[in-house]
Amino acid sequence: MSFHHVSTLTDYARTAVDLRIRMTEAAGGTVDRAYLQELFADRFASADAPGSDDPQAAVASVVDAVARSAKAAWSVGESFVLAPAMTAIVAAAGEALDLTGDLLTAESAPCDHGVLFLPEAIYHRRPTGVVAAIGAITWASLSTVSGDRFWLICSYSPVDDPDDPAAAAVRRDLARNQQVRTGLGPYLLNDIAQLPVARPVPAPPDTAPVDEHDLDWQSTPEGRYVITDDGRRTDVVASVLYAFWRIQAQPITVAPKTPADRPARRRAQRASIVHETRVVMLRRTSPTVDAGDGEAKWHYRVRFFVRGHWRRLIDKQGQPYRVWVQTHIKGPDGAPLLLGEKVAVLAR
Repeated sequence: MSFHHVSTLTDYARTAVDLRIRMTEAAGGTVDRAYLQELFADRFASADAPGSDDPQAAVASVVDAVARSAKAAWSVGESFVLAPAMTAIVAAAGEALDLTGDLLTAESAPCDHGVLFLPEAIYHRRPTGVVAAIGAITWASLSTVSGDRFWLICSYSPVDDPDDPAAAAVRRDLARNQQVRTGLGPYLLNDIAQLPVARPVPAPPDTAPVDEHDLDWQSTPEGRYVITDDGRRTDVVASVLYAFWRIQAQPITVAPKTPADRPARRRAQRASIVHETRVVMLRRTSPTVDAGDGEAKWHYRVRFFVRGHWRRLIDKQGQPYRVWVQTHIKGPDGAPLLLGEKVAVLAR
């Protein structure tokens, strides 16, 4: 059960439905909670864990929040599939993004609960050198007791990813315990993150330096996009998801609603799963032709690459937002392609 060898929109929608059904069945179950308990034990059970003087209570609270929000996202959230041709664009945008200090509105996300599938995974290298594939991301809009809103973001690795070194180790462990394997879904949660709503995005916490002897530098599949966590910017998973939110709303993409075929729709209805899926693809564009109704201020004599970058804009309500300008070639058709850093410009 994966996106391998899937090519049509209907196949994407059918696979998304089947994956969501399986993840909904597993989310919050006994095996899933035991896995989450083990995953978060070291991260939240320390004596200085924020929000609780009881380490066990801190872990239990996190496990409960993640299990409930993930189940809601997998079952009733809107479903998106990132077309493989879009993977490098979203990964580059996420890698270049730092949201520190930004104020995000509730409209930043396309919906309150959602699932993003990445058939071509993005790989996240942590400071320790360990690599994890980001094959799916869920988000859920939550509120604290004080009324502050935030998105809880969960990153998942596909268990059957042949290129993920962490998944290979998990498969070896699960092969020895089939009962545990049947209690888990096709994706395993590997990380969580938060993004606040209407409050400044906090700076990343200071991370302890890693000794070279503690490094476990894992190799990554050739030709895949790898984002290295340097601890100096917004959490990698949150950056990738926010980059997707912004890019899917821009004119450079098209995201048609694609219902699954009839058998998949019936399976989704029996499981109370949303069966419509948006496959986010790069919009086909035609070259822009100058109208020639005015004198040009600049005339390029060569073609050259413009690196992808974020552009800050202000909407009609005065709210700041960003758009991603993807890497493109600038200059007149037929001019020599300049591969260096210098650009020749003729001013008129």
